[in-house]
Amino acid sequence: MSIKKIAEKAGVSISTVSRILNRPDYKCSVPGLREKVWSIAMEMNYVPNEAARNLKKGTQAKESKIWYINVLMTRTDESRTDPFFTELLRVVESEIHEHNCILSKVWYMPLFSDDRKCRRENLDQIIQRMYTETEENKDGLIIIGRCNPLALKKLNQKYRSVVSVNRNSTNYEVDEVLCDGKKIAQMAVEHLISLGHRNIGYVGGCRNEDRYVGYLDTLKKNNLDVIPEYVVETDQTEREGYEAMEKLLKSEDCPTGIYCANDITAVGILKYLRKCRNLYFTPSIIASDDIEEAQFTKPMLTTVGLPKEEMGRFALYLLLDRMKGGHSGVVRMELSGKLLVRNSCSHVSESFWSDYCI
Repeated sequence: MSIKKIAEKAGVSISTVSRILNRPDYKCSVPGLREKVWSIAMEMNYVPNEAARNLKKGTQAKESKIWYINVLMTRTDESRTDPFFTELLRVVESEIHEHNCILSKVWYMPLFSDDRKCRRENLDQIIQRMYTETEENKDGLIIIGRCNPLALKKLNQKYRSVVSVNRNSTNYEVDEVLCDGKKIAQMAVEHLISLGHRNIGYVGGCRNEDRYVGYLDTLKKNNLDVIPEYVVETDQTEREGYEAMEKLLKSEDCPTGIYCANDITAVGILKYLRKCRNLYFTPSIIASDDIEEAQFTKPMLTTVGLPKEEMGRFALYLLLDRMKGGHSGVVRMELSGKLLVRNSCSHVSESFWSDYCI
């Protein structure tokens, strides 16, 4: 399978296909084109050139073995409601291609991050169906997003090699590349506190969510009260961020600063604030992830940036090393987030209304 054949089936140029396969930051002018090209590549079992040459020669030495890798997306469905995971997947896809491996399957199964649904569903049956679906093409699995502990244990028992890329630790169940959610939240909330905010809200997931724990711990550390009315539990989508801001503004008392568990939630909040420009105060909004859209909100979103490129790259490094027998013990690689101060946060004393829009 060549890039030329993928290009013919996708109806685009060979150079466009090459950019999509090799550059996670490449922006397609046609919506959905990246997903279409990768879908065709997986469907036709695309092999990068060097790997293809090895297959034709029958070269299967240890250093040139062709590895088949599957990816499980646990925090977003195929509608891709959270751009952070889509952007992270782009990095993983390109790294797989760069290392002459074959991406054989991508599953979008938010079931695996929902503890309640996992208790109700037959996980053994679901995992077995996934396992048989890829026939022999399943040397390793990369899990992007939080995974239910029992489901993770079963996946680890089924697959030869598993790596988790996440903001919530797996507690050494599998190899993982982690950007600690507690530390991310701490960085965000402490920035609001440094601006004089004392009434700080939270919008995002609460059950088994490290960012929520980090939010609570940081308030406690700074002797600030946790006000239940300031916490709005959501599934961390743009729509629910919009609705959460509406709910908070309708209450008698509204927080002056709000930490959103992810950027896309904050985007929804900013859109609602745009609708209500005549309010008498400006709530400060901070989030975490640094998705591409965060740089184009107005005001630009202050956020804790996560190193997506490094997370994706190290995930594949760990997986390849385990598959090659380089290590047998569980490895945890932790990366740090970085506070990106933009324009969506201000000192608590500033009550003028900014031009909130997207």
